[in-house]
Parts: sequence; structure tokens; C-alpha cells
Amino acid sequence: MYTIKRAAEQLGISESTLRAWERRYGVGATQRTESGYRLYDGRDLQALGLMRALIDEGWPAQAAAEEMRRRMSSDDRRPAPVHTGATDGDDTAALIRIAAALDAPALGTLLDQQFSAASFEAVADRWLLPALHALGVAWKDQQITVAGEHMVAHAITRRLSAAYDAAGDNLMAPRLLIGLPPGARHELGLLAFATAARRAGLSTIYLGADVPTSEWITAATTGAVGDVACAVLAAPTEADSSAVRETADALRAARPDLLVAVGGSAQEFAPPWCVKLGHHVGPGAALLAERLAVRPA
Repeated sequence: MYTIKRAAEQLGISESTLRAWERRYGVGATQRTESGYRLYDGRDLQALGLMRALIDEGWPAQAAAEEMRRRMSSDDRRPAPVHTGATDGDDTAALIRIAAALDAPALGTLLDQQFSAASFEAVADRWLLPALHALGVAWKDQQITVAGEHMVAHAITRRLSAAYDAAGDNLMAPRLLIGLPPGARHELGLLAFATAARRAGLSTIYLGADVPTSEWITAATTGAVGDVACAVLAAPTEADSSAVRETADALRAARPDLLVAVGGSAQEFAPPWCVKLGHHVGPGAALLAERLAVRPA
């Protein structure tokens, strides 16, 4: 739980703005102490972060509050995305056509449609990650150029980064280090997982791509982050598997108590003692939250 001061720090919003939003739009803390002080949980921060993101995009505050409520109320409730006559396969094909044409406005429209249709986890697992795989195949087959692939990747990175920030960081929860081993650079799936982990109530430190093994050890053992409970690596390709094994073994040697989890397409090549997260970010984040909830302090 967060006080208003901590919530404001996490969100980058002043305390007076938080009070004003609660007074004017009914958006804010859902709990109070016996003395009447506001307490914010992870979902409160997620809602407020989403409202701030909408305002930053140019939405009027009242409209942003209403849109935030619409998205939060539908989150995790709809079993499938609502499309206007299109299937996920159609939208994947559309993504490849958009990349080939370097059509940035159409890309924005497609991403808006997808990310507003269902929960973040459902969109990531059912459409986004399979679509990115298809995009990679299209690039290898020379259906799209490097420029087209980069245009899509950067647009999706921005969307995922915004969702990651909007999810908020529950500093009272078990903390994760999340990153790629040295030499690995395909981080969109990992960033999607990091977002799902925050939405599952975990605290995260996102290290990003191509992190040297020595830096993993420093991050896991430095006093400032000594409460790290788990390191999450990804093996996006089989070529990354040796770096994953090296980094996982080094982490185990430096911090025998540290839980090490691995995701990605080549996760089966990770050491057998690592937790395998599977190939879907939603269930993987939920699995890790369950494991850490019962892990001895």
C-alpha cells in the first residue's frame, strides 16, 4: 500500500493533483486508514497512471477519467477481443502490410484497436507476440524492409513502455530483476512480461537487453537492491541459450537464495533448476507471483 506522498512519487504527479482528481472526477485512493489518510494499492496506481497517460496524449481530464474507467472495468473480463469483422490472423496480415508500406498512421490505428479490445495480457499473448514472430518471418522472407520492421518495433516499444509505467510499481511486493543475458537483444516479449508482472502485483527492475553477466551479479548483490527475490531472464532464440545458462549459473553462485526464472522461445535450454515461465506472459507472471508468495522470506 502507498501513502499519497509515495503514490505521487511513483506516478510523477503532485499530491495536490491527486487530491483534485479525486475531488473532481472520483479517481483516487480506494482505501483509507482509521485516521482518514488515503491509501493506494497497485490497481489504484494503475488507474491513475492510465489517466495520466491519456491526459498526456491530449485527452481532457474528464474524458480521460471516463475512458480510464471504461478500460479498467473491461480489463480481464472479456474472453476475447472485439473486432470489427477482423480476426487476429487478419490483423497480423495487416501489420505486415503496414510495415511493408511504412504506413505509420495505419499502424497507430491498428495498435489502438488491439490494445483497447481486451486486457493487456490477452492482447500480448493472443495477438502481439505471435504477430511479432510473423513479422520476423516476413523480414527474413524479404516481404518487408529493415525500415518497416524497425518502424513497427519502435511503435510497439513505446506502447509497452507506456503500459509498463501505467502499471505502477508495488514496492511492498517481491522484487524482480528482469533483463536479457549478454548478446541477446530481442526484448519486446520481455518488456511485455515485465508489464504483466507489475500488473500481477510484483515489483520490477527492468534491465533491458544485452546485460553483461557481471552486471547481473552487481544488480543482484548490491545493497540498494539486496531485497531482490528473483531474476528473470529470457532466451528469445536458441543462440541466446548459452548466455542464459552462463548468467543463471553465475547468479546462483553469487546468490544461492535467489530464484531464477527463464522465459522465451528457447527456455528449455536453461538449467533444469530454473523456473520455466512458459510461452505466455499472463500465465507466466501469475505463476511467478504464486511462487514468490509462498517463498520463505
